[in-house]
Amino acid sequence: MTEQQGQPAEPEKKEKKSLSLNVVSNKPHRGFGAGTIDLSAVSCVIIDEGVAYIDDGAMHAKSKIEKGIKFSPDKANVPNGRQAWIVWVAVERGESGSLYAGAAACEMLIDTEARRGWKILPDHVNKLDATIKRKFKLEELGAAEKAALHKLLVEHNEEWWNNSPEELKQALAPEAV
Repeated sequence: MTEQQGQPAEPEKKEKKSLSLNVVSNKPHRGFGAGTIDLSAVSCVIIDEGVAYIDDGAMHAKSKIEKGIKFSPDKANVPNGRQAWIVWVAVERGESGSLYAGAAACEMLIDTEARRGWKILPDHVNKLDATIKRKFKLEELGAAEKAALHKLLVEHNEEWWNNSPEELKQALAPEAV
């Protein structure tokens, strides 16, 4: 109770703390959530059989093509796998509006019938990190995959594409393939 009014004192409300991915660093910790990465501006694009589509389930290895697949780091375990890609895409707001600020492609092999797949998890983590750091790593994509990604990014939001860095436009240009 507050002494002056005879009313019960309201309990202190604790501020809700959001959880994020923590990053190890050599800097001293500055409290809960210090050194976290915000993944809210990163989306996942799947390129499978020449078609690109957004599937944010890939952030947790739960995309449409990954569900029910047992992954191995050994390509020999997936002799009949088809090539598929996860492309991490970062979006940010610039001076002239939103834009595609980073993108990196990661290869996978998927054998749907055998329910087996191949991917190198450290490569996926490193490419996601490059995307968060606003880098473009798309050189491993073939011509069909680059064309599919280009088409998806333009169709998803042409204004974002127009505002994007020349580095991305050159990486996905038809003559760059």
